[in-house]
Amino acid sequence: MRPSTLMSPEAVSWLNQFATLPLNDRQRLALVYLRCNDQITNSDYQRLNQVDALTAGRELRALAQSGLVQQENARRWTYYTLRAFQESPADQLQASNEARVLSFIKERGSITNEECRTLLALDSKRAWYLLKKMTDNGLLSPVGRGKGRRYRLA
Repeated sequence: MRPSTLMSPEAVSWLNQFATLPLNDRQRLALVYLRCNDQITNSDYQRLNQVDALTAGRELRALAQSGLVQQENARRWTYYTLRAFQESPADQLQASNEARVLSFIKERGSITNEECRTLLALDSKRAWYLLKKMTDNGLLSPVGRGKGRRYRLA
C-alpha cells in the first residue's frame, strides 16, 4: 500500500487518539499500516518509510515500548502487531467471530483451523491469527500439533 492510500481522513482521525504520545511521522504511518494489515516487519517498515534497517528496528522497538504494538518472535522472524484500541467495526467483527468460535466449541468440544475457516469463511492465515489471538488471550487451549491441532476452551 502506498502511504497516500493509507492516510485517509478516517485514518488520521483514528491516529488522533495517540496525539499526546511522542511519535514521529514514520511511526504514525506504521500504526496506520498495522491498522490495515495483521503485522509489520522491519523490512516492511524500511520499504514504507524508506529508512535503513537500524532506524526501522529502533523505531519499531520504541513503538513496542510505548505499548502501541506488540513484538512477536525474535531476531530474523520478528514482527509487530497492533494492540487493540477503541472498538471499531473490524473489532466488533472480531468479537463476533470469537463468539461464534466459542459457541462452536461449546457445542462440539473443540475446533480445528479448517473448521474455523469453514465456520467463519476465512482464509487459512486469518483463521490461524484468530485462533492464536484467542489462545494468547487465554480463551482457548491448543491440543496437538500441525494439522491435527485442535483448540478447546481454556
